[in-house]
Amino acid sequence: MKRPLIILTGPTAVGKTAASIGLAKAVEGEIISADSMQVYRGMDIGSAKISRKEMDGVRHYLVDVLEPEEEFNVVKFQRLARQAAEEIYSRNKIPIVVGGTGFYIQALLYDIDFTENDGDISLRQELEKTAEEKGPEYLHQLLQEVDPQAARDLHPNNIKRVIRALEFYRQTGQKISEHNRKERAKESPYRYAYFVLTDDRARLYDRIDRRVDAMMEAGLLEEVRSLRDRGVKRTCTSMQGLGYKELYACLEGECSLDEAVRIIKRDTRHFAKRQLTWFRRERDVIWLDKGRFLQDEGRILQEMLRCLKEKQITA
Repeated sequence: MKRPLIILTGPTAVGKTAASIGLAKAVEGEIISADSMQVYRGMDIGSAKISRKEMDGVRHYLVDVLEPEEEFNVVKFQRLARQAAEEIYSRNKIPIVVGGTGFYIQALLYDIDFTENDGDISLRQELEKTAEEKGPEYLHQLLQEVDPQAARDLHPNNIKRVIRALEFYRQTGQKISEHNRKERAKESPYRYAYFVLTDDRARLYDRIDRRVDAMMEAGLLEEVRSLRDRGVKRTCTSMQGLGYKELYACLEGECSLDEAVRIIKRDTRHFAKRQLTWFRRERDVIWLDKGRFLQDEGRILQEMLRCLKEKQITA
């Protein structure tokens, strides 16, 4: 029989953290973070990182495991998440994958094969140089010409993945969107439940704006300044996160603080919208609309437990 896996995801600021703790306690689970920023040490405020107090004794993996100077990508996530899952299974507990990075979740859930080119990196370097000289929009247009679906899926500013898609096409003659589609069509090696927590758009956007304000009050600017002062370059993967790249630009004198905060709020709302678009394309998703449950955490938990019982997902 396939081993059990629970996924709890949703757009940023929807309330995944609180819901995940209640779920983990109810099913004797342990949490694997599927967040591209919480993996970094010293990046607590801008990543809305769960605190020890909030964990309430529930063990978490892939939180505070890398330095901000280190690279983090889907391949590394997949490897670390598999290791974490094996450790959780060894203690007869259920892995619960929690976070909003849909691509990471997909990579683990369907055991996607990423054909990495660790040999000749000249093409990648050439594309990186093109991005520097002509800008991300130009690179994105190149992708649009050879793989329109991948171009639709990727934001122009996601330069690393745009480069990867172009690199894949030029090396193999295949569209990376088609490769990913075939990988997604594979059957999952897990017996899983895929929960997506969502909410009314106006309420969600209000939560995003208020959370950004709270982050600024908590010292996000000082957190970014500290990272910059220790030598973390703005080209690092860690500095591409929402809040970090905008405030880094502010510290470099490229915009005012008010303008940086406005952009963070705007881009975070856009990000939440893209996350929801991604989850709508996924298979076998169980939508949990907080409005339908009158914003009641207890009711949401009971619905998740009902679904898990129906799917016979137990440790």
